[in-house]
Amino acid sequence: MAELKKVACEAIDRVASELNDISQELWKNPELYHSEHHAHTILTDFLENQGFHVERKYKLDTAFRATFGDDSVGPHVAVLCEYDALPEIGHACGHNLIAELGVAAGIGIKAAMETSGQPIGKLTVLGTPAEEEGGGKIDLIDQHAFDNIDVAMMSHPAPLDALKPKTLAFLSVSRVTMTYKGKASHAAAFPWEGINALDAAVTCYQTVSCMRQQMKPTWRVHGIITKGGTRPNIIPEEAALAYSIRTPSRAELNVLREKMIGCFESAATATGCKAEFDNLGAPYLNVISNEALASSFETNAMELGLDFKKNEPKNVPMVSTDMGNVSYVVPSIHPFFNIGTDEANHTRGFSGATGSATAQPFTILQGKAMAMTAIDVFTNKDLLHQIKAEFDNEPQRKT
Repeated sequence: MAELKKVACEAIDRVASELNDISQELWKNPELYHSEHHAHTILTDFLENQGFHVERKYKLDTAFRATFGDDSVGPHVAVLCEYDALPEIGHACGHNLIAELGVAAGIGIKAAMETSGQPIGKLTVLGTPAEEEGGGKIDLIDQHAFDNIDVAMMSHPAPLDALKPKTLAFLSVSRVTMTYKGKASHAAAFPWEGINALDAAVTCYQTVSCMRQQMKPTWRVHGIITKGGTRPNIIPEEAALAYSIRTPSRAELNVLREKMIGCFESAATATGCKAEFDNLGAPYLNVISNEALASSFETNAMELGLDFKKNEPKNVPMVSTDMGNVSYVVPSIHPFFNIGTDEANHTRGFSGATGSATAQPFTILQGKAMAMTAIDVFTNKDLLHQIKAEFDNEPQRKT
């Protein structure tokens, strides 16, 4: 096993410069969710040239699947890539680095599989678009892209290291909108003829704010008024809000969502407006970190010089990701890794850091640790048994 891990790390080192080129190309050409066409081309071309069987536009227009090996003789391990960016601030969440380390891990795992001298399983490098908005992984789950996969792994850049970061179940802001319909009228001459939709929106916003005192400390609600009228002398006939709702678990999300709906509907009743809700869509669920798989990753990262116990802060920021949905259907891990900056994700400062040479050794280390962990899964039947037993008995999946 140690020899295979050495082979994997050396294979990654040999293409480190090319991996950096891929990351830079993505960083310089940021693309929004479901529009990652350039990233799709760059990543699939490279993987195909490295000997993977590549399926472009796999189930989604900008998703892909690159495979090697045979799952009839051993486990099926998936390494996930993300590559969408944010509006205006580019790769301020570092998905260019996630793509790079995912490809790096794939290169290392494939080299180890070839060196083993016998079939040991199947590797998939899965390109998953639209994490920032759109829930690409949820769409892939719905289209059975994760069927027959035994383990799924990815790692995310951050201003800190965290082996099993807590994530919040998340209802995407674009999927939670309320539109209030009233009646327009002259605001000075005939105000009694109008029904003020903006009053409904403001009442809704204030009602939600009043409810915050009764929210658990781990719950998060963020909202904005996206439409409030056209001119001050016209009573607004339509107003709209957008909200995101976050909790630590799927069960709590259902509770908070019902409370929010009560706020939305009461505002309509109070003002005489009609409330229209869009399709709330599928929520981003919390990540369930598989303890056995995470332990293997931690051991391998330690061999490479990363000590999570020493480096991980006591208070790790809580975030949301569609990788949480994957963790409900496949045993998964989603660690954070520091890229040498104190800047927070989703800031211009972090965007600059993800394109910096400083981030490269941290990113390569993650790719190596992931490859080494995959080798553990392929070669240690007891580990795979522990991973699956823990997954099968995970109580959060049953709520």
